Amino acid sequence: MIKSSKVVLSIMSLACVVGLVACGNGGNSSSDDKLEDTLNVIGGCEEPYLKAVCEAFATKYSIKVNYQRLSAGEMQSKVEGEDGSPTSDVLFGGTTDPYNALKNDKLLEQYTSPNDGNITDSKFKDADHYWYGIYKGILGFMWNKDKIKELNITAPTSWADLLADQYHSGSNKYITWSHPSTAGTAKLTVNTIVQLKADGKKVKYDNEGTETEAYDDTEGMKYFKSLDANIAEYTKSGSGASKKVGSGECVIGIGFLHDVIYQIVDMKYGTEKIGMSTPSEGTAFEVGATAMLKGAKNPKAAKKFIDFALTPECVELGAKNGSYQFLVLDSKTGVKQPQAAIDAGLTDVKVMDYDFSDAKINTSHYVTDWMTAVNKAAPTA
Repeated sequence: MIKSSKVVLSIMSLACVVGLVACGNGGNSSSDDKLEDTLNVIGGCEEPYLKAVCEAFATKYSIKVNYQRLSAGEMQSKVEGEDGSPTSDVLFGGTTDPYNALKNDKLLEQYTSPNDGNITDSKFKDADHYWYGIYKGILGFMWNKDKIKELNITAPTSWADLLADQYHSGSNKYITWSHPSTAGTAKLTVNTIVQLKADGKKVKYDNEGTETEAYDDTEGMKYFKSLDANIAEYTKSGSGASKKVGSGECVIGIGFLHDVIYQIVDMKYGTEKIGMSTPSEGTAFEVGATAMLKGAKNPKAAKKFIDFALTPECVELGAKNGSYQFLVLDSKTGVKQPQAAIDAGLTDVKVMDYDFSDAKINTSHYVTDWMTAVNKAAPTA
């Protein structure tokens, strides 16, 4: 069960109280530039990474930081429910699908960071500066080697393989995946399959009174209906499968491979227990992001947090705390990529020509169609 938590970090040493010029607010103690005393963060990345980033920011700027870890879908729902009067100031981590939805709903604050130049690839930041990327994670498959052998089945190497009859037997099903209404990982998977199956074909649909063009998702929805016959569980969080694969609670999972690396390295299951691969047809990658919320109560601290998020000092905390996504800062910043992901061979995978522009506009449309086609309620825990 994936638990959300809220922790208060209050890091204010006597040295910083006495010497704010040296320890607080980036060395600038003028009243105009002084940060607020508190920052509230919602995180969609894994909690150890989120905690480390919040602690580092709290120490660096001598303020109190509250954080809450939610799945990407929960994060989006929380912000939408608060409708412009947010209880948090910034978002950190989680796929960009919720960020784009929140931007469209005018619930993000536009901000051009002085560290904007640290990201040079346009895929990794919003063109209008509503969000910035911090990492990318590769989508793929994972499996428990003992279970595969015990069940006398073979591990998947393609999206097509996942539909094979060998992945169910009577009432027993062997694939674990996350739910598209709650997990950014699943939303990315839905977009990936829709784009692959549409083969470039687009159709028009009515989007709340506006005619919008999207990929024809007919074949994609047929795929997901067939896949459902092999799904043992839809988890709330995208990392749900990876957290169960080492123990054998998950036989085969769909998810991000950096989460698998955590299980192999940090949880010490090793490659003798867990296998992983990327689909031969091509895979996609998430872009984990950060953004300031419209109506943030602590805007100066929120902007400073985004500036901090676009530095090697911040993003390199990922690999130090079990998050092995590749980092999107330009190499000129001196950023160090996670060695564990390099060692796992994730620098050499077949990546599809993913249409990020379409995903920004049409993800909710495809998820709605998925809910109609598959008709499975979202998990509550």
